[in-house]
Amino acid sequence: MKNVLLVGGGKIGVAITELLSATGDYRVTVVDRDAAMLARMPKKNVETRAVEITSPEFAAAVKGQDIVLSATPYHLTATVAEAAKSAGAHYLDLTEDVESTRTIKTLAKGADTAFIPQCGLAPGFISIVAYDLAKKFESLRDVQMRVGALPVYPHNALKYNLTWSTDGLINEYCNPCEAVRDGRRVEVPSLEELEHFDLDGVQYEAFNTSGGLGTLCDTLEGKVENLNYKTARYPGHRDIVKMLVRDLHLGTRRDIFKDVLETAIPITYQDVVLIFVTVSGMRGGRLTQESYAKKIYAQEVGGTLMSAIQITTASGICAMCDMLVEGKLPQKGFVRQEEAKLSDFLANRFGKYYA
Repeated sequence: MKNVLLVGGGKIGVAITELLSATGDYRVTVVDRDAAMLARMPKKNVETRAVEITSPEFAAAVKGQDIVLSATPYHLTATVAEAAKSAGAHYLDLTEDVESTRTIKTLAKGADTAFIPQCGLAPGFISIVAYDLAKKFESLRDVQMRVGALPVYPHNALKYNLTWSTDGLINEYCNPCEAVRDGRRVEVPSLEELEHFDLDGVQYEAFNTSGGLGTLCDTLEGKVENLNYKTARYPGHRDIVKMLVRDLHLGTRRDIFKDVLETAIPITYQDVVLIFVTVSGMRGGRLTQESYAKKIYAQEVGGTLMSAIQITTASGICAMCDMLVEGKLPQKGFVRQEEAKLSDFLANRFGKYYA
């Protein structure tokens, strides 16, 4: 039985704990400063500790752990990763923050354990899918990645409900975005390059958001003409968010932006996760296109209703944890999501939620 320390007891933390502890293969210790959050955790094969991550007690909690999973806000990423390195534990996280990932990459240099950031949905599973499709082509023209976590029953002007980290959402809407355009790596502004598409008879819009490409710019730079990631929403959402971020300058007053969103927009567990990847390039001497499309809905896990974003995010990091233990991922240094084989991921007991 592997000892796993999960840092962060929020909505995603509950789902991760449920998935891992139910197998009987992991002894999970959950650390969070909020005792009320810890009280919601499953009990079997689970220990909880109310600890402030920035305190000396946190370093003590990490000692003796085989694997550390971080489900904390992005600004705590470096603290958790440094503690894992000092303790000689493998490290995995869910960050979508570009700078946090660069910090992890630096920490991973010379490490005897694996450092695997961005193990969620996007970045995460979306990178595994995109790279799997890309490998089927002799040369690449376009790699387009679209992901959305949306309410099944939209009812407000934004046609949106909060489904995960508000800090992460604001980061996506406000930070610059990486892309490859005409063979050259560039930064493009968030909330721009609006497009529309239909899938299963439903109309969506998509626009630039930060962080979703993960490390694919590094992996595919020099091999692809155009590479981009956009968030999918119901039509009209982008224009309202752009007004808030740009016209009302809430992008530079993120504490106010967060308060507005969390006060006005309710959370929902009735959501759908949309995954849509399209790759084009040369195959057999002909310009060819191949796509991957999937919708994942909320469902019961361990007798508890979990949202689609909970399930996809938690199962993503749990599958990567499993594959690391099974030797299907590199055992030390910095590990990119696209180093995981899609076939291995979907065959995994946690990856089945994507299958």
